[in-house]
Amino acid sequence: MQSSSNFQRMIQLADEVFATRTDPDQLDVTEEVMEKLEMIHPHSLSSHIEGDGPVVWILLIPTTNEIMQGFLKKEISEKELFNLTPVGQNYEAVYLCSALVLPEFRKKGLAFKTALNALKIMMRDHRIKNLYAWPFSKEGIDLAKRISLELGIPVDFRV
Repeated sequence: MQSSSNFQRMIQLADEVFATRTDPDQLDVTEEVMEKLEMIHPHSLSSHIEGDGPVVWILLIPTTNEIMQGFLKKEISEKELFNLTPVGQNYEAVYLCSALVLPEFRKKGLAFKTALNALKIMMRDHRIKNLYAWPFSKEGIDLAKRISLELGIPVDFRV
């Protein structure tokens, strides 16, 4: 039995992987950020829950192609990408921001399934033609490529 809840473990994992609190260019997902994400699209934050809480967290940010290009060209940071994304617009691109999976739930396709479900719902509401990511791991690159292939939408990477 785990000594801490899945929720607490996911928070710790996010801190370990992304170090958002010490990198001013990365988006730190606060209550205020979560509220705006909900307004951008209700499926921007998605999770898969088993047992006592989430075992997968997916963060997707629908944006405009202009914002996507600025981010890919390193003209704007991840935090600026979020701040510049207008609420209530028609979005053509989705930033595959992050996918976190607790270690014992990895390699089961849960991140793929959770992200794909959220993206399919977003695609009902918006004409998504591009995906993009800033990968932190080989697994992140592989996930983005697999999603791209499944949806038939190109993915670009910030390097």
